[in-house]
Amino acid sequence: MPTLPSLCDLAANARAKHARRKDARHGELLEAALELFVEKGFAATRAEEVAKRAGVSKGTLFLYFASKEELFKAVVRENISGRFSEWSIELENFEGSSADLLRYCMTAWWERVGATKASGISKLMMSEAGNFPELAAFYQEEVVKPGNDLIRRILQRGVDSGEFRTLDVEYGVYLLLAPMMFLALWRHSIGHCVAADAPLDPVAYINTHIDNLLLGLTVRPLAAGAPSA
Repeated sequence: MPTLPSLCDLAANARAKHARRKDARHGELLEAALELFVEKGFAATRAEEVAKRAGVSKGTLFLYFASKEELFKAVVRENISGRFSEWSIELENFEGSSADLLRYCMTAWWERVGATKASGISKLMMSEAGNFPELAAFYQEEVVKPGNDLIRRILQRGVDSGEFRTLDVEYGVYLLLAPMMFLALWRHSIGHCVAADAPLDPVAYINTHIDNLLLGLTVRPLAAGAPSA
């Protein structure tokens, strides 16, 4: 004969349900904050707006995040900087050529960041960093430096293997960053206003940029009879 659930079972189920709801609420606040930060910028976004969009009270928001600055940092970690460990492992385990790796990383960036709301964070920081130096320093430390390091490792991998010609890797990083930043700015500014018959295809743009970049980077065998450099 089936027995009624014990008080201990009921209490455990209630705690598990509360924990799931707490995790969901945390995610809902981060999603609402990302949307508003990208739509309005950091300065213009108010905590009560984030709470309202997430369907909670302002007091509930501050139970999770001590300030709007801490909320912004959590959004950046959730969508960008918290993923660098995963991306670093992918780089280490990649078995193809450095040219293939470069193409893979730029395409993956567009799919995972550029084509998402998270790419608006880059535009926000470029426009508001001067007014919020603490957030600028945070972004530099948690996004810019590790991002540059990943790109630097890709280029150095190609140089070390003899696939890429010797270059100033520190400045070579910006060759890859430039099209990414352009797409982030375009997507969250004039990209909303261009005529429907004159769209920019981000994937085609990235592929064209990579093709031309590799023409300059890749070491090509000398033609028969050509003098060596």
